[in-house]
Amino acid sequence: MTRTVNGSRRRFAILGGTAVAASLAGAPFVALAQPQAFPTRPIRFIVPFPSGSGTDMTARMFAKKIGELTGQGVVVENKPGGNGFIGVQTLLSAPADGYTVFIGSNSTLSTNAATFRKLPYDPLTDFTPITLLSRGPCLIIVPASSPYHTLRALVEDARKRPGALNYGTGSVSYTLYSEWLNEQSRMKTTGVPYKGAGDAINGVMAANVDFAVVDASGAIELVKGGKVRALAYTAPQRSPLLPGVPSAAEAGVPDFLAYNWVAAAVSARTPAPIAQRLGELFAQAGAADDVKEYYQRQSTSLILSTPAELRDYQKDEIARWKRLAAIAKIELQ
Repeated sequence: MTRTVNGSRRRFAILGGTAVAASLAGAPFVALAQPQAFPTRPIRFIVPFPSGSGTDMTARMFAKKIGELTGQGVVVENKPGGNGFIGVQTLLSAPADGYTVFIGSNSTLSTNAATFRKLPYDPLTDFTPITLLSRGPCLIIVPASSPYHTLRALVEDARKRPGALNYGTGSVSYTLYSEWLNEQSRMKTTGVPYKGAGDAINGVMAANVDFAVVDASGAIELVKGGKVRALAYTAPQRSPLLPGVPSAAEAGVPDFLAYNWVAAAVSARTPAPIAQRLGELFAQAGAADDVKEYYQRQSTSLILSTPAELRDYQKDEIARWKRLAAIAKIELQ
């Protein structure tokens, strides 16, 4: 099916029980012998963010289901901090045997490339892509006690007082989203960095920041419970889970279609048959009814892609964010 991300169109295939065949050329004989035997011991998923983040929740959902499919345990290890570098290094320093899988997001797999002068890794060449897993819109939220009841009201005040309002940011991706919102709204606000998305949301709840662009799945229940107020849902239509929250167009920023996405990858040194087998396992897990129902409840799209589609998507994202970083004059770290 065809989906639109920030104006670009990309076709993602929903896979059934098997992934698109990967090339076996040059793979070690031992890996070719019995790829279907994988895994024969526990797998670990490396998540470069704290527990409770959207990436973490996706990792745990697939870990549970793949564990059920294989009879082997799948352990989720959270390695937050360092802009995702700690998690990336954990993966790249592990044996490239498929038993360590990186569950990353747009920040580690695309936006870091646009905001760092010199990354300690290459999101395209250091990883073998497995599949895009999920993608969901964001929410622009403010404290429950905020005087701003619409995005237009926040923007008008920010324009009057350039730099006075601040936003919470849980990662480099959210910084880019927030600066993109600044650019789209012709306002200037100041970023306040947090260790993770959950911490940024807590910063809004505590009224320590004026607003934040956050993953919708991590804030929907807080909006429903009145703990924070949502000013806009960054998708073309309203969410059925939050029918009272205006879409981006209704809020006055029709082109602000900010999405968070989660994907699985392994070290580029991983034998092709093992990477293919992992793709099959993720596809089988994603076909389960309870997994589909989970994402429907989260207002997040379950998207299982081929490795080639994920790689092309990364390239498109990196190019987009590099352009945005230049337009927004974001200082490279």
